[in-house]
Amino acid sequence: MMTPRFLILVIVLTLLVGCSAKTSQPSQPSSVQAAAKQPTLYTAKDCFSSMVNLAQRWDPGAMPFHMESEVNAEDTGQDGKATIWRGFFASRTRGTMKTIVCSGSYLPSSPARGFTETPESPFPSNVPALMFDPTYLQIDSDKAFAVTLGHGGSDLIKKDQKQPVIYSLDWEPKNKELQWVVIFGTSRSDRQGLAVVDAKLGTFIGAGK
Repeated sequence: MMTPRFLILVIVLTLLVGCSAKTSQPSQPSSVQAAAKQPTLYTAKDCFSSMVNLAQRWDPGAMPFHMESEVNAEDTGQDGKATIWRGFFASRTRGTMKTIVCSGSYLPSSPARGFTETPESPFPSNVPALMFDPTYLQIDSDKAFAVTLGHGGSDLIKKDQKQPVIYSLDWEPKNKELQWVVIFGTSRSDRQGLAVVDAKLGTFIGAGK
């Protein structure tokens, strides 16, 4: 027969073994959650086709007239990729426009992940001249970025490894060209430089500050 003192000793040892087993287990949930929260980086063409499809569900004749990326804390925009892209579409028959957002961001301040659309609104008078055929976009944003590296872009990246880069896709009515404007900065007004690349042919058009 076990004495009371022996029983107490057995209970204490059992509790100690149980605590040791619990504390020795690795805490996996935090690492799993961290991996699940990695943002998704997109090139422009990763989002563009889906944007066009959504716009043409809204109106079969809807056409793009502008596309742009956004820089945030998740990525610098280098390599032609971003977590946020916005496509602007207009309908001649409706006389209205809407914005479609492609998001791979987890930031609370960013649009929800996936595709979201703004309500339609009247477009400015200059928009019809800026609309372009979606098939003209042949050169993706990563290829446009690569072209800029040989025209001053690499020097800017060497100066600042975290140099922000944003991308603007626009139709140039005068020369009838779809152009990438690659901006080394957070905006056109706050930039270190910019380069213009033909979005259909991939040729370098020009650079500036």
